Amino acid sequence: MEFDLHKIKRRLKKTEPKPIDVAHKFSVFIPLIKVDGKTHLLYEKRAISLRNQPGEISFPGGRIEVGESPREAAIRETCEELLLKKNEIEIYSESDYLINPYSAIIYSFIGEIKKDFDKIKPSKDEVDEAFLVPLDFFFENKPKAYLNRLAYERAADFPYDLIPNGKNYKFKSGQEETLFYQYEDKIIWGFTAKITKNFIDKIK
Repeated sequence: MEFDLHKIKRRLKKTEPKPIDVAHKFSVFIPLIKVDGKTHLLYEKRAISLRNQPGEISFPGGRIEVGESPREAAIRETCEELLLKKNEIEIYSESDYLINPYSAIIYSFIGEIKKDFDKIKPSKDEVDEAFLVPLDFFFENKPKAYLNRLAYERAADFPYDLIPNGKNYKFKSGQEETLFYQYEDKIIWGFTAKITKNFIDKIK
């Protein structure tokens, strides 16, 4: 089958680059809020009834829907979870994104919630509790870090005979750093802690 180069060129012009092997896309909002003259980060404790990560601490956010941009998803999810209006959120900028070992990409956006914290009443279907951590805490306390090795279990029928050195091939091994912050009785860890530290490093 012969491919016309002009057709290939036209088709490629319509495509946008994206990460290979990413099956799931999520977007979170890193919300700043002023209380009594001090700047805080707002976090959620996810509802126990949720299927994914019940009871864990996260930023507002969730899965990006078809036809939706990461920014739109961050705003929509924040409004749904904290029962806010769009005009009560101001996005300052897009931050770095995280690609995790589980075929997912997590976009993040930094901004401000323009509503008094004591007037925020989260959706009970999604959020057990919203709470604040003073920004100063993260400048004064580094997270505890644990380095984990990622092991790959290859399929029983993996065709070692098709690669150089067969079973003795020197496969690369991966590693992942898991971070933990403890604020009072709250444990902020995993991807949420990693996104938090990345944000703090940006504004130091």
